[in-house]
Amino acid sequence: MKKIVEYRALLGVTKTATLKELKTIYRNSMKDSHPDAISDDTERLAAEEKSKEIIAAYHFLVSIAPETLEKDKAEYTRITTSTNIADFYYENSVLYITFLDGNSFEYFGVLRPIYIKMVNAESPSRFARRHIYNEYIYRSTTKLVAAE
Repeated sequence: MKKIVEYRALLGVTKTATLKELKTIYRNSMKDSHPDAISDDTERLAAEEKSKEIIAAYHFLVSIAPETLEKDKAEYTRITTSTNIADFYYENSVLYITFLDGNSFEYFGVLRPIYIKMVNAESPSRFARRHIYNEYIYRSTTKLVAAE
C-alpha cells in the first residue's frame, strides 16, 4: 500500500483518477521534467531520475486502475476460480501468487496474520478464493514479465 500512496502522491492523483486523467497528468509531468529539455548535465541527471520515477508510477497506477481491472475481470475470474496456486510468498505487505498455468499476481495491503492463515490452511488455493482474490487491490505480473 505504501507504494500505491507514494505513486499517487508523486503524480498528484487520488484513488478515483481515471485512465484518461492519469494519462494527462503523466504527459504533463513528463513535459515538465523531461531530460532532453535541460542543458545542464547535473540537472539533466536529476531530471532523468525524476522521469523514471514518473514512468514507473504511471505504469503501476494504470495496472491497478479500476478500468484496467474491469477490462481483465473475466480472465482474472477464470484464473482465480479454476486454477490452483503453484507458489506464493509474502514481502512488505504484498502477497505474490503464481498459478499452475503460469499467471501471477501481486496483492497489496495483505496483513501478515492473513498470510500466516494462508500458509497454515489445508488448501491455500481455497483460502485465497475466500479471503484474498476479491478483497485486495491486485495487479497482474504476468504481463509485466512478458513485456520485459
